[in-house]
Amino acid sequence: MSGPNKNDNSETHPLFPSGEWEGFFMYGEGPGAYQNKMSIFLTFQQGMVSGGGSDTVGAFSWNGDYDTSALWCRLTKSYQTHKVFYDGKVDEKGIWGSWEIFPFSRGGFHIWPKKSGVEHEESAENAETEAKVNYQMSFIIPFEGPDDIDL
Repeated sequence: MSGPNKNDNSETHPLFPSGEWEGFFMYGEGPGAYQNKMSIFLTFQQGMVSGGGSDTVGAFSWNGDYDTSALWCRLTKSYQTHKVFYDGKVDEKGIWGSWEIFPFSRGGFHIWPKKSGVEHEESAENAETEAKVNYQMSFIIPFEGPDDIDL
């Protein structure tokens, strides 16, 4: 895996650092959902993101775009056999959101810049819990009140 290409066009926003990232995508639904680890490198430049990595499915490349004002990132993960579309929000904990292989499957994901030591272990543990909650919450239909109930 080659690293990011650092040059004068590299993104300077602190939430979009080029370099090594890690994380996971959730597969399955409800309590049976499980996470698949990803090892990633990303390069953020002038609103475009590219890179590559590997996970339990195999090696892949990334291509997409991002917005430092609205704090979102859209990525296409391309394996040799298929593509997966990622749509995420960006905050101090990384990029998190949903992935989809239309119309077959979808789930949640969370990736973050790679850290080392104890800080890394705590970050990964918190990210797993948060991604499970966010993914499961995406299926909850808001209850507006008694008028929503047909008797």
